[in-house]
Amino acid sequence: MPVNLTRNAISMINSGDVNSRPLVQVVDIKLIGSSQERYRFLLSDSESTQHAMLATQLNDQVRSGRVKKGSIIQVIDYICSTVQNRKIIVVLNMETIILEYEIIGNPKLVSGSELEPNKSTPNNNLEPSVRSTNNRYNPQAPPNNAQSFRPIIQPACQPPPNYKIQGPIMKNEAAARIIPIAALNPYQGRWAIKARVTAKGDLRRYNNARGDGKVFSFDLLDSDGGEIRVTCFNAVVDRFYSVIEVGKVYLISKGSLKPAKKNFNHLKNEWEIFLESNSTVELCPDEDGSIPRQQFSFRPISEIESAENDSILDVIGIVISVNPSVPILRKNGMETQRQILNLKDASGKSVEVTLWGDFCSKEGQKLKGMVDSGLFPVLAVKAGKVNDFNGKSIGTISSTQLFIDPDGPEAQGLRNWFESGGRNTDSISISKEIMPGGSKNEIRKTLAQIKDEGLGRSDKPDWVTAKATVVFIKTDNFCYTACPLMIGDRQCNKKVTRSSNKRWLCDRCNQEFEECDYRYLLQIQIQDHTGLTWVTAFQESGEDILGCPAKEMYLLKYELQDDTRFGEIIRNRLFHQYLFRLKIKEELYGDEQRVKITVVKVDNVNYTAESRYLHDMLTKKIPVKKQF
Repeated sequence: MPVNLTRNAISMINSGDVNSRPLVQVVDIKLIGSSQERYRFLLSDSESTQHAMLATQLNDQVRSGRVKKGSIIQVIDYICSTVQNRKIIVVLNMETIILEYEIIGNPKLVSGSELEPNKSTPNNNLEPSVRSTNNRYNPQAPPNNAQSFRPIIQPACQPPPNYKIQGPIMKNEAAARIIPIAALNPYQGRWAIKARVTAKGDLRRYNNARGDGKVFSFDLLDSDGGEIRVTCFNAVVDRFYSVIEVGKVYLISKGSLKPAKKNFNHLKNEWEIFLESNSTVELCPDEDGSIPRQQFSFRPISEIESAENDSILDVIGIVISVNPSVPILRKNGMETQRQILNLKDASGKSVEVTLWGDFCSKEGQKLKGMVDSGLFPVLAVKAGKVNDFNGKSIGTISSTQLFIDPDGPEAQGLRNWFESGGRNTDSISISKEIMPGGSKNEIRKTLAQIKDEGLGRSDKPDWVTAKATVVFIKTDNFCYTACPLMIGDRQCNKKVTRSSNKRWLCDRCNQEFEECDYRYLLQIQIQDHTGLTWVTAFQESGEDILGCPAKEMYLLKYELQDDTRFGEIIRNRLFHQYLFRLKIKEELYGDEQRVKITVVKVDNVNYTAESRYLHDMLTKKIPVKKQF
């Protein structure tokens, strides 16, 4: 049977009618764009054709062959926009009625709808690739395969009035339709989205060649799971900064879309909204709760080992320790706070999470109080930044959010695992540079084997674990004064010296400051049943061994000159047995090559686990020949 397309469908769409569901034919499909996959359709109502862009969420319909050249489709949801004086249809939702059909009629391209105005289209504005095989459509001559099709019901549509345009076109002031965030694209002239604010950035000030300015951003999530970032500058900041609250739902319209800068925007959206002077932001009642509070994409801690540096991800785990917060002087001379905590999960791994700034005084203080009182809360980190210095760790950034004991199946599963035995399960830290060699990190060696096997003399360092006892700690030069300035996400840590004005000077950063940091540089002799060796323990390992910060030890020895208390702390740490995770590497000292052994992590011996390890070693069968 013949197919009747919706009469004057193209004209109705161009006139602003968005309520009909016209039946049209796809007479051409073209893939455009190099960085982003987008499809351009040429739609026909049998008399006129019009260019259309397919919303990116519908790309799979073309890739999977569910729509192709000649398909009869019903356009369910669409927008007609004017881009650079050219009309274009944006198809947001559609349904394929007939997959394959010959081109109907001899349609002509509507004037003013060309996407490529510099290229003329031959043959009466109809692209050669979509011309019908007949010069005129004959309804009495159906196509050869028409008998296989069911009758098509013509949508009830009337042709629009034929207005003569003799002056300026009246602006359409009707309320914009609410569309999903996933359907946003630059070809839309008028749109509105309804979404919840999931994160709000700090108000930042900047200075560039055009002068001073201020900016802030916030992230949105809608009921379909679409996310997008919104950014405001200068006068727009004054309008909306105090209005936007995390957790509230807003109706937002009249913004402009620009490509998202992926260096600063981790959301899975190619666009970013910029609000302007005529933009509107209206608070909406959260009546049905259809928009979720937050959306996570958690990664197990074991997978963070392979994550790229500076990547942004979500992680959830049990907080097993929280260090006190310490003041840090950034490179710009401003002081901030830093606090380190440790997370573990059921993957058998743990990771350091570094909190910066206000996170320390808010969530960090609360977490430390909970852990100090014997509670081990679940912590979900939204948008943490991966750092690969000294192993893999997670750091907070301006868009990071922390959720203590959140609801949800992931949190409940972690809590059940921890209470049913995970509390006593050993976990391997992926921080502090202990994992680059994979399983080699858990190779157990005696101190004699380290020497006899020539470990550390290859191009790459060797990583081993040794059970040994601390027998001597050098107290001369046990720590050094370090630069506290931040270089990116890392602390400088270079040695600093006193200047003539009694301030600390860093030659690397070329800056002076009132207070410095103090970092351990311990020379320790350890012993097992096979022999002795010297090892070097830096900051974190030194704190684990001595049980107090380097600054406290420095003050006791050099300012308070309390040798009694200082000596007591040193003696109390002697003859303690630990599991040392060691990095062994040959280095050049002057003209001599020496093997240097560095302690990268110190663990107290878990005698239950150690007994199990020794039992497994004893029960390993060594094959021998039978004697007859």
